[in-house]
Amino acid sequence: MFQTVRNAFKIKELRNKILYTLVALVIVRIGCQLPVPGVDASYISEWFNSQNSLDFFNQLTGGSFSSMSIFALNITPYITASIIVQLLTIAIPRLEELHKDGEEGRKKLAEYTRYLTIALSVMESAAMAVGFGRSGYLTEGVSFTSVSIIIVSLTAGSAYLMWLGEQITERGVGNGISIILLYNIVSRIPEDMANLYEKFVSGANTVTNGLLGAVVIIVVLIAMVVFIVVLSDGERRISVQYSKKTQGRKLVGGQSSHIPLKVNTAGVIPVIFAGSLFSMPIVIANFAGVQPASGDGASLGQKILKILNQNAWCNFESFGEFKYTLGLVIYIALLIFFAYFYTSITFNPQEIAINMKKQGGFIPGIRPGKPTTDYLTKVLNSIILIGAIGLSVVAVVPIFFSGAFGADVSFGGTSLIIIVGVVLETLKQIESQMLVRHYRGFISE
Repeated sequence: MFQTVRNAFKIKELRNKILYTLVALVIVRIGCQLPVPGVDASYISEWFNSQNSLDFFNQLTGGSFSSMSIFALNITPYITASIIVQLLTIAIPRLEELHKDGEEGRKKLAEYTRYLTIALSVMESAAMAVGFGRSGYLTEGVSFTSVSIIIVSLTAGSAYLMWLGEQITERGVGNGISIILLYNIVSRIPEDMANLYEKFVSGANTVTNGLLGAVVIIVVLIAMVVFIVVLSDGERRISVQYSKKTQGRKLVGGQSSHIPLKVNTAGVIPVIFAGSLFSMPIVIANFAGVQPASGDGASLGQKILKILNQNAWCNFESFGEFKYTLGLVIYIALLIFFAYFYTSITFNPQEIAINMKKQGGFIPGIRPGKPTTDYLTKVLNSIILIGAIGLSVVAVVPIFFSGAFGADVSFGGTSLIIIVGVVLETLKQIESQMLVRHYRGFISE
């Protein structure tokens, strides 16, 4: 990795792209420190620290969500809008046509995504402004002016980050939105590492326990990163043979190729979907003043919120609290369901089989047409299950250590998958650009 980056800095064009990306990330960090006008940031920060269920959103915004900066919404509305548009391409024929219409269609879908991002930003910022105003966290109280200023500030911040991400994609290195998301997550890791060190190393009873705690932390982190790398790069290659055909006086074709089916076909989307479904009721309940609770005095709604709260899972201190780990079982089931669901709308075996037949391709030992579709579906289903189990392991390990040992960190399985995936993809793009430049130089000579 370091060798690739060092070689990239030797090339002026790539060096300028990397520097452009770094300057853009500095701007992101500065914006995360600028408070929204009219908001009492100290009270809001204290309120957020007491709401552990909001850590999922706070880690995606690099901590700007809890400090209520102008980038508090960050790129989360854009991510939500992208997922919604992608899902709607299956339900709405017009969007499906645009999706298959090449570059022009993709530009139109990107335009719809921008409009939806602004709409979501306005709705989310309005809900936050009214909610905080009723709680007394606005310096000017609830008024049209104060609420309007917050809506404009947060929406403008989200729109600017969306634009900046597109600029990084065009002029910098890698996918801009993914780079910003990666930077937000990584910016909170030093604080988390310091908290783990204070609790399990420097705060241990003996030196031996401290060393053991440090070794366990390092081994778990390295093992998870290695596992995620294997999960991200793992794929099943299905051999495809193309028959020979005559074009004019030449005999063409006869090549062999393969269809790469990634083990983790859905990426991090199932984790985001499942986490959002669990977090949404808790967030709404928090704004309504309802807290998760257990015991005889708790209502049915509070007990359900307790089941949905990840901080209540894997608690071995008492059997009464451990029963709320039922939420973890539901969470894993949702991960597997969304892995199958998302793959089913992004990968169509029937379409692949039809295209192969048109191009004279076939899978050795499998007849073209429906038998090819059935074979691809069977292989895909088995791969999805393996990938979903792998995702479940990555998502559950941080939750287990948090509930069993109190190892609370802002980053979890979702964050580690995003970090590893974005880093690998960015390095691949740098290497491909270096390779293209080498070929161009060779041709020009």
